[in-house]
Amino acid sequence: MRWLITGGAGFIGCNAARRLAAEGHDVVVLDNLSRKGATENLAWLRRHGPVTSVFADVKDFRHLKRILGLRFDVVLHLAAQVAVTTSVLDPRADFEANALGTFNVCEAVRLCCPEAILLNASTNKVYGGMEDVRVVEAEGRYRYADYPQGISEARCLDFHSPYGCSKGAGDQYVRDYARIYGLRTVTFRQSCIYGTRQFGVEDQGWVAWFTIAAALGLPLTIYGDGKQVRDVLYVDDLIDCYLRAVERIDRVSGRAYNIGGGPSHTLSLLELLRHLERLSGRPIPRQFADWRPGDQPVFVCDLTRAEAELGWSPKTSVEEGVARLWAWVIANRELFEGAPAGTPEAAGVRG
Repeated sequence: MRWLITGGAGFIGCNAARRLAAEGHDVVVLDNLSRKGATENLAWLRRHGPVTSVFADVKDFRHLKRILGLRFDVVLHLAAQVAVTTSVLDPRADFEANALGTFNVCEAVRLCCPEAILLNASTNKVYGGMEDVRVVEAEGRYRYADYPQGISEARCLDFHSPYGCSKGAGDQYVRDYARIYGLRTVTFRQSCIYGTRQFGVEDQGWVAWFTIAAALGLPLTIYGDGKQVRDVLYVDDLIDCYLRAVERIDRVSGRAYNIGGGPSHTLSLLELLRHLERLSGRPIPRQFADWRPGDQPVFVCDLTRAEAELGWSPKTSVEEGVARLWAWVIANRELFEGAPAGTPEAAGVRG
């Protein structure tokens, strides 16, 4: 199949592009190379497979239409502004990248190749702060009092922060273009994706940031008590999910799925540090600071719908995934030498 991956030089995009190219697909990567690590990821892609790259921005509708006019079977839309703090500092740029950018992709597909499958990477932030959900502490970590399987897609949307609004708007445009225009779309509300080729030194990608900081001896601050829990999903498993959606598009078009590690693949901040201490063989210094506003004590996806309709579930254990990420960081220290310690938000669990 012929694939277009927007944001294809990013962490998820480059992993997807390499996998698809290795399986014999024709892959075109579109990226504006604005993210840290994108240039390095694109160079890595060019060394490891027959991938075509296009320098472009999803905010440029005319250019996007010209590219989509080349016709594709699948469009995987990953291009985005990904940091909550950045969205607060510059909400207009966040809106243009996420809401307008996703609208442009929907329109370009509708006008230029309406038969294509459109896969959209959304976020669990569309559910907002979920202040009404009861959380309890048990065995040194937080958990839901009433949702043992996690949060399902039945949860009401409640956009919070400019980032939540912009990604939520895109999420709903993708779903509505299936209803109104008959496009074959699927949106994935993703939770804490991690893995190799991830440059997690900003307010996003906390598993990678902790791993990089631990490997390089960078200062590490935990905001809150470290018992915050997220479900985490290794990037290879996410790509499996995308492929399942393509295989079953006639059954799942127009649907939204919560995609993460689910109840069986969760980590607290302190648990991740213990994993990294075992891998490094040494204590990892850390300091604590006050909780950040809006930081949820826990978020875990309910994967029931994805399991039933996509026939998908995570395969990579937390231990195996973290070990792979650690090994990659250690083997590629030159990519991170001199990396900044990151903003205070960088040591939290935004992404």
